[in-house]
Amino acid sequence: MAGRDGRRDRGGPRRGRRDDDREPEFADRLVAINRVSKTVKGGKRFGFAALVVVGDQKGRVGFGKGKAKEVPEAIRKATEEAKRQMIRVPLREGRTLHHDIEGRHGAGKVVMRTAPAGTGIIAGGPCRAVFEMLGITDVVAKSTGSANPYNMVRATFDGLTKELSPRQVAARRGKKVADILPARDAAPAETPVDPEAEAATDAVAG
Repeated sequence: MAGRDGRRDRGGPRRGRRDDDREPEFADRLVAINRVSKTVKGGKRFGFAALVVVGDQKGRVGFGKGKAKEVPEAIRKATEEAKRQMIRVPLREGRTLHHDIEGRHGAGKVVMRTAPAGTGIIAGGPCRAVFEMLGITDVVAKSTGSANPYNMVRATFDGLTKELSPRQVAARRGKKVADILPARDAAPAETPVDPEAEAATDAVAG
């Protein structure tokens, strides 16, 4: 009995720790839920279709859809599908995109732009849900096509799959990251140093 109790005591906390680690790993957001019907010989059978976005808020995100006779079951199916088809998106400073991108799917079109710190998520509806689950805190997005949430989410994902980090660009060109970034980093440093402006200022002062 003591041995069994000891094993049970040792196993209990371990399972609890694994559950605690799993629960906060992914967050989910219900984007849309619709009542659907299927016409059969005896009449119509009603059900529900759910669209869910799942992410770890650290650069991974996915979406899924599920259908069932009850809302909770439809959401569960959509969540499971979203977890199976997640993508990883490189983020700049862990808060925004590396460059402006555009995504399309069918009639849906979404334009996403980088933003400075403190901007927040300027996006609406389904796009906002994707950015929040992805972990982006500063971005400006505009949907200029279909307002259908399925098309908007797919268009957003189409754009996110085109996102490239400086490291990926450097690897593709066969260069080092330092060879790509200096142009952006050095520009602000050269602005305050202007010998001609200093000479003109001295002449006026003289």
